[in-house]
Amino acid sequence: MMERWGALVVRRAVAVVLVGLGITALAAVAGIGLEDRLSAGGFDDPGTESSRELALERKTFGNRSIDAVVIFSSDDEEASAPAFRAEVERTLAAIPADSVVSILTWYEAQDPAMVSKDGHATAVYVSLVGESQNDFIDSFDAMRPEVEESSLDTAFAGPYAVYTDVNEETKSDLLRAEVVSMPIVLILSLIIFRSVVAALMPVLVGLVAVLGARATIAGLNEVVDVSIFAPNIITLLGLGLAIDYALFVVSRFREEIARDPDDPRGAVVRTMATAGRTVAFSALTVAAAMSSLLVFPQTFLKSIGYGGIAAVLIAMVAALTILPAVLALLGTRIDAWRIPFLQRATPVETDHGAWARLARAVMRRPVVVAAAVVVVLLAVASPFLGVKWGSVDYRVLPSDTPSHLASERLNSEFGPERSTANVLVEGTDEAGVASYAQALAQVDGVVDVRPVATEGDTTLLRASWEGNSQTDHSQQVVRDLRAVDAPGGADALVGGLTADTVDLAGSVGDHLPLMGVIVVGVMLVLLFLAFGSVVLPLKAVLMNALSITASFGVVTWIFSDGHLADLLGFTPQGFLDLTNPIVMLAVLFGLSMDYEVFLLSRVREQWDATGDNDLAVQTGVQKTGRIITSAALLLAVVIGAFSLSGVVFMKMLGIGMLVAILVDATIIRALLVPATMKLLGRWNWWAPAPLARWWERHGFREEPAATAPDAPDFPQDRVLV
Repeated sequence: MMERWGALVVRRAVAVVLVGLGITALAAVAGIGLEDRLSAGGFDDPGTESSRELALERKTFGNRSIDAVVIFSSDDEEASAPAFRAEVERTLAAIPADSVVSILTWYEAQDPAMVSKDGHATAVYVSLVGESQNDFIDSFDAMRPEVEESSLDTAFAGPYAVYTDVNEETKSDLLRAEVVSMPIVLILSLIIFRSVVAALMPVLVGLVAVLGARATIAGLNEVVDVSIFAPNIITLLGLGLAIDYALFVVSRFREEIARDPDDPRGAVVRTMATAGRTVAFSALTVAAAMSSLLVFPQTFLKSIGYGGIAAVLIAMVAALTILPAVLALLGTRIDAWRIPFLQRATPVETDHGAWARLARAVMRRPVVVAAAVVVVLLAVASPFLGVKWGSVDYRVLPSDTPSHLASERLNSEFGPERSTANVLVEGTDEAGVASYAQALAQVDGVVDVRPVATEGDTTLLRASWEGNSQTDHSQQVVRDLRAVDAPGGADALVGGLTADTVDLAGSVGDHLPLMGVIVVGVMLVLLFLAFGSVVLPLKAVLMNALSITASFGVVTWIFSDGHLADLLGFTPQGFLDLTNPIVMLAVLFGLSMDYEVFLLSRVREQWDATGDNDLAVQTGVQKTGRIITSAALLLAVVIGAFSLSGVVFMKMLGIGMLVAILVDATIIRALLVPATMKLLGRWNWWAPAPLARWWERHGFREEPAATAPDAPDFPQDRVLV
């Protein structure tokens, strides 16, 4: 199939290039201003108790949540001074009426937590107008300029001040990642390919992938909500995988054309039959892993899935259309504009060489090597056993971000940090509400329960306690509040920031098994189709799990336990964001299969030719050693650029993925794969007889199988040859 596709691209090379570049130009235009059209937040599950509480609260009373906190301060006057109060009231009156539902000041509430310890500042609680998080951000953006016109000093804290700063930081992080990574990728490509023309191929495919995926997400955003984080995953995966795929294809093309320089078109066809097939299977495995995120109801996770799927599939299409068409037109000119001081003899990729020697050394002591690798990786993963979970708060931002500074000021100058829960009780009278509020006040840690609003037989209560909203203690308070029985016949719902986190954990836990079934099931099927074995796919899944859990351990040790915080420039939260490991699991499971498919494809090719397992392994490792190392290095640059992000979530994702990719491309590929394939021997290629016969007729091979004269005589009902 891939041979026919390669032949078609070769025959229509000029048309393919022109059409591809034309579509890419249109995609570039469609993706302009994408970040400004995407939504913030998206971490809620509409079916959870906190979401239902918020919906009913807004339906009954309008929005009564504390969406933003404005701090007014003055070095010269105290907040109790008439002139100070007059300026606060004048400023608040200037806020557009269609952007706020309610404003609560210290002058009305007389709550001591709303005035600073030195008396020179006061906090104002604001409830914004809107139905969605995007609406609330728009309302906050409308309110902010009017407040900043005050003659008093002003600062903004609260959820939507944080979301706004996260959005701005995310945009600058994306630009920084692209600016930092692209020049380094180009320089490394020059070193790897040793010619300017060849080095431009990964950049070409990467640009097509990113621009095409951005246009795809722009169109999708017209139908469904897409998170502001989608462009980040597009850049990360689009650039990273496009570079990998271009490297695989160009390297194989150079290998093929070196055999017959007078037949560049034939070299393209052979490249598509081998490296092209590998790219297709690799892309499908990554896309399948990313599609598992679509089972979650959270817009944020779905958006990461949308962006990842678009990026990898468009990278695949570019690598299988535009790239081979360009190669067919270039022919031997792929090596034009050589870099003189980088020239050296191209190594002969056989069963000799450093990588082959390493594989042979590993296969002499496979049990020792495999056991040592597993022990080391499990030790690295061990911090994950003590992981604690939370969600987004102001500490995900750099310490000098305005909302981060304002939040810390609230905690230091206005008394101890407080968390709240909104409790909506429906179907009881005033006496029942009073009795219920008294019972809520008895919950361990709760310091205050007060009514906020009443409409008919529905009352909104607000419970508060000391401490950050994301701590284990706060989450337990919410569980205890929910455990309090409502008055007879009444219904009660508990919502708020901490309740959102508790419900997010429950929602993720409920959907995680289905995600696992999808990821593992699709991987097993695709890898069987690629290699005709049921053993290799199972082994690949287990090895990927090892590298991924090792990266989880590193991320826990750094971001939850707080190690290296000063070096990496973030504020430790004492927990991991609940959604981060889910995104890492999907992305890394797909990326881990990238190198696995490429290595096993060359091993399978040699196995088909010789039937010698040891020779197939060492030859496969040798032939892919330099290419996989180069691909991992280039991908590490792209991913590493995201570790420079100011938003802790993206920094965490970048570092976690960087660890997993490096572990995969070194320890797993160079040590564990040869060791386990030596231990399994001919059983690497085992499949039940019906599946074996099916694959013999319909399976996807790198090249037509050649039965070697010394191939072993395997039982045909057990082993595939």
